[in-house]
Amino acid sequence: MHEQIFSKVSALVVDDHVHTRKLLRAVLRAIGLRKIEEAGDGAEALISLRAGNFDLVFTDVRMPMVDGLEFIRAIRNDPGSPNPFVPIIVVSGLSSRTVIAECRNAGANEFVAKPFTSDVLIKRIVAAIDNPRPFIRSKQFFGPDRRRRKVEGISDERRTS
Repeated sequence: MHEQIFSKVSALVVDDHVHTRKLLRAVLRAIGLRKIEEAGDGAEALISLRAGNFDLVFTDVRMPMVDGLEFIRAIRNDPGSPNPFVPIIVVSGLSSRTVIAECRNAGANEFVAKPFTSDVLIKRIVAAIDNPRPFIRSKQFFGPDRRRRKVEGISDERRTS
């Protein structure tokens, strides 16, 4: 069903475990993605991101050199970032509320807990591509609106603090 749409999507998969990258690549290929590149950490991923144009980024949280949170912040906040608006989906075995909040506050669009199913991954991809949240810029944050829905009675100025 999504294969035709996903065949045009390019992705960068960032994880320090080669087996996890291969598994994620296999799932992405099975759902129709054809252009998939891999990186072993955030530093390598930043080089790949600058060299290519990606529609989606998948990253783990804890990695050596440049971890996932630093990587997300670099994409969102570095003046030299090639695409600060690229959808970022975190795929991690660390799925406590604290870690999810850290990812959200760094600028991630979506979060997928390991182990994951292809159905969950598809839902997060569709959410990131078809239902993107507006981006917010404040003194402390740049990234997708951290709230999934508009709350009645709260102005947009208050939502960005």
